[in-house]
Amino acid sequence: MSEKFPPRLSHPEQGRDAAEYESAPFIYNQPEPGYVQQPSFGFHANMEPIPGDVRLGSNPGERSLNAKVPIPRFAYPSASTASGRTSRACENCREQKAKCTGTQPSCQRCLDNGIKCSYGDRKRERMLKCVDNPSNTCRVEFIPVIQLTESVRELKDLTAQVQVYEGLVRDLYPRLDSSSAQHVDQMLAGQLVRSPGALGSRSNTGRLGNPMATMDHTEEDFNRDEASQATGFVGEHSEMAWLYRLKRDLDQDTSTPVGESPDRISISSLNYFQDDTNIAGPDGIDLMVRPPQQMADRLVDDYFQTVHPEFPIIGKELFLSQYRSFYSNSNVRPGKRWTAVLNLIFAIAARHSHLSQNQQIQGNTADHLAYFTRAWRLSIGNVALLDHPNLQQVQVEGLAAFYLLSTGQVNRSWRIIGIAIRSAVAMGLNLRSESGSVAHMSKETRYRVWWALFMLDAVLCVMTGRPPSTGDDFCTTPLPVPYREEDFRDEGVAQIITDHKSRFALLTSLLSTVDLSSPGASEAPSTISTSRTAPERQPLIQTPSPNISLYFLYMVDLAFLMREVIETLYAPGSKRRSWLEMELAISNFNTCADNWVSRLPAEFQIGDLDPNRPFARQRASLGFRFYTTKLVLTQPCLRRIAYQTPNTPPSGIVCDSMATICVDAARQMLDILPEEPDVDWLYGVLPWWCVLHYVMQSITVLLVELFTRAPPRTPEIVVLVEKVQKAIRWLRAMSARDASSKRAWLVCTDLLSRHALKLSLKVDIEI
Repeated sequence: MSEKFPPRLSHPEQGRDAAEYESAPFIYNQPEPGYVQQPSFGFHANMEPIPGDVRLGSNPGERSLNAKVPIPRFAYPSASTASGRTSRACENCREQKAKCTGTQPSCQRCLDNGIKCSYGDRKRERMLKCVDNPSNTCRVEFIPVIQLTESVRELKDLTAQVQVYEGLVRDLYPRLDSSSAQHVDQMLAGQLVRSPGALGSRSNTGRLGNPMATMDHTEEDFNRDEASQATGFVGEHSEMAWLYRLKRDLDQDTSTPVGESPDRISISSLNYFQDDTNIAGPDGIDLMVRPPQQMADRLVDDYFQTVHPEFPIIGKELFLSQYRSFYSNSNVRPGKRWTAVLNLIFAIAARHSHLSQNQQIQGNTADHLAYFTRAWRLSIGNVALLDHPNLQQVQVEGLAAFYLLSTGQVNRSWRIIGIAIRSAVAMGLNLRSESGSVAHMSKETRYRVWWALFMLDAVLCVMTGRPPSTGDDFCTTPLPVPYREEDFRDEGVAQIITDHKSRFALLTSLLSTVDLSSPGASEAPSTISTSRTAPERQPLIQTPSPNISLYFLYMVDLAFLMREVIETLYAPGSKRRSWLEMELAISNFNTCADNWVSRLPAEFQIGDLDPNRPFARQRASLGFRFYTTKLVLTQPCLRRIAYQTPNTPPSGIVCDSMATICVDAARQMLDILPEEPDVDWLYGVLPWWCVLHYVMQSITVLLVELFTRAPPRTPEIVVLVEKVQKAIRWLRAMSARDASSKRAWLVCTDLLSRHALKLSLKVDIEI
């Protein structure tokens, strides 16, 4: 708005001189208090209306002292109508309710007062619209009625058209090939970045809203008691959170909101791990005691057979050389950290021998705790947080985290792996080494230490439902080469290790998810390693035969996909994404998982369960990791359908198909197990350190399907019940040797015994 006119003054009383008038206060042309202005019925062209005298107590024939009198006005030349009024007044005159000449671009009053003159829209063509601004004031905007109506109609048409297109994308996306799906993803990414609900937008909801996105708050006090502290926060991608939601909804009174129920169950009541138990090592333990060599050999061999292929935390060749020297030469006195590494290997192997009932390894069931206590006091208890880390300390912390995982101490294990990763970052293991003083074998060993910690962190991330501790932004460590550690001295393998372009070309030919932005895909450095002495030599780029290192490479590749799934679907920031974006991401992740499994060599195909063929242990482990990835990435769709509220839109084809894939993956995961429990086979062949996690993932998904989605009295119910009973039988068999399995069995049987009859389900469970 331009400057305003000063208030119009009434003429001074007759008889006053000019000086008195200029010094007197302004007298506004307004009635005195008590004066009520009456409507006038006659107007003179240049005169104001003459109101009647309505002062109380005055005679009708008398004029009040303050009665208004006609005041002649100066007649400005204007383009007035026949009635003397202009057809359009400027904004200044209209606000001051003053006579306007109506001349444009500036009326006479604005010219005389030196004020900018402006003409707004006609009143009959405008409507008022109040818009809140940051200062909590209200400004008035004028929008033509016709234009507003057309805009509203156009907005409705565009909204309906967008909904049609979104439905079309949902229906067609699963049928696209990988290249077409990638093209759609890229196009949508460009559009979504510019939309209010785009990925990474700071708005609270997406274009369609995402009511099923991960919650960004907690409903429990994890410092309430020791049980809550032992469990800690459990995120949405943990099967414990899935089971907790199912039990809570089945147990609670439907008339009481969950957040207002005073006796709402705590998630710690469903924790089947052992974090609430103390780790009490034997007193007076001798730190330098070692087992006889025959037992030590069996323990070391068991570790390298069952654990090292998936978690190469230590260099096998170098360690075995040092180990043989330690037992063959009594004068060898290794440092405390190396001794701690040795005792942790003993502890892990002794724990496995206890579960598998390995008769070749003698000793009582508490030996693994004695070994762990010795290692803890040597290099962890009072050392880990005070001494500066070196490579052996990183290995000690990584092995300690694995041992705690194998004994059911999941919360403690998650904390220790975080320390190990920080120590590794302090050692620069997250970066590619270009040091000329480090041999290529040592470089590759350090790379594998990093990826072993990465793998262990990925497992614990899913089990606890917590965020990953590693990321791509600060990682340039090359992916491990697919060759055995025994072959690192081979000239061709050495060339692959040192020549990053050859390494990247080989990895690209093997993996489905490697791109130029992934760790290990960086370009070759400007300086070439001194080990490459023949520039004319052709690089060795050929598919290696299946081996343990190739298996590890595929496991790392799949772990990258799992981490991306968690960061995209379960991070608190995912609530800002629309459900359409979530569906597209889930469908794309599912395609990536299928592509990954299709690239596996025949020796690693997960459908082959023949225990007599080579790599049976690796095929079983790859199968579990593949199906757990499927469960985590499709579980949001199952949850959306199972717990759909009345106000949410109905699920589409993609959501329904992904929920079905989730249930099928749970069934296929249980199909890896024989129909009748064989615990010796389970702990001898399967990933014994977390097989309980995989079984509980599958049974929880089947229970959600059974209690929330499956139609009653149908063949589908029969199949689900059979799978659940199979899982219960396995849990009961595992309980004889593992305390965590016994807790899990009791949790599941309690849930079934109290709620199966409500749905007329007949589930045979042995208590």
